[in-house]
Amino acid sequence: MSAGLPSQTDPTGSDASEGGALFIPNLCSPHAVLFMVLLTELIVMVHVLASSSLRGFDWPLLAGGSMLAQWIVLLSGALLCWLREPLSGFSLPIATILCLIIISLVTALSSYLGQTLLAPLTEVPQQVSWIVRNVVIANVLGGIVLRYFSLQQQLQIQQRAELQARLDSLRARIHPHFLFNTLNSIASLIETRPERAEQAVEDLAELFRASLKDSNNRTTVADELHLVDLYLAIEKLRLGDRLAVTRDVQPDCLPVAMPSLLLQPLVENAVYHGVAAIPAGGEIVIRIWREEHCLHARIENPTPAKAPPSEGNQVGLANVELRLKAMFGASATLVASHAAGRFIVELRYPDQKSD
Repeated sequence: MSAGLPSQTDPTGSDASEGGALFIPNLCSPHAVLFMVLLTELIVMVHVLASSSLRGFDWPLLAGGSMLAQWIVLLSGALLCWLREPLSGFSLPIATILCLIIISLVTALSSYLGQTLLAPLTEVPQQVSWIVRNVVIANVLGGIVLRYFSLQQQLQIQQRAELQARLDSLRARIHPHFLFNTLNSIASLIETRPERAEQAVEDLAELFRASLKDSNNRTTVADELHLVDLYLAIEKLRLGDRLAVTRDVQPDCLPVAMPSLLLQPLVENAVYHGVAAIPAGGEIVIRIWREEHCLHARIENPTPAKAPPSEGNQVGLANVELRLKAMFGASATLVASHAAGRFIVELRYPDQKSD
């Protein structure tokens, strides 16, 4: 069941619905504010350069234009940030029109005040046409920016849909070797040890339930270790004393949230590509600890003396890494390495207590 990898939450942290304002990013964040300020200043700079020469650079126009433009952009951004959730209840065209109306009102009011406050500095003409011109320019630039945000949202929705489809396909995939070996082990125990065969069926059923449950459910480290124990108990039927397991888990890690079926595929890889491939068997070491606000998990297993490259092993690790990146982004890592005849997989992601 190594590829039974249910997806978790949306990597972007937002619903993929078609609400109108979802294409508007969080304009109150520091990065968005810095972006708006720099972009606005570049546009004003281009306007001043187009209106004057380098030698006769119009500094008063730059100062007055920057003050007016920055005021319009920052005030519009603040209002759109504040109204982002209410606007999400409208369709995309209506939300876009409402955003342009907000930008137009802010531009018209700011331009009217600018005629009085900035006229001595920038020689702003006292006429309505100047206000109308500013509103038109603001709507053109605002429309371009909103269109960019809309296209960006559509791209993100498409990427999330492709990722979700891939993760869903991984959930539906069952490792055939594990299934066949388990069924053969159960069949061999029915006559000699019927109680153990019944327990193996129950363990297998619980693993299947975990693989097929709602992908949005959160589990804890304790829950995942329980699934690992079920899996190892089934493998013990086939490998017997050849399979040894050592666990070193910090007690405060048990209530920490963990993506469903994250550890079990790694342990299965350790069994199938490590212990089971060695005639004498070997020991799997599972370590879990917390460090610097992150949860660390380390899986070690012996490797055969002449182990051929295993594509299945790499695919399994890539799938686990894909899920971590989808949930936690760049803050999550998965590293695989060989050292002293052992294969080591260590993963890390930001920890949090499960609700």
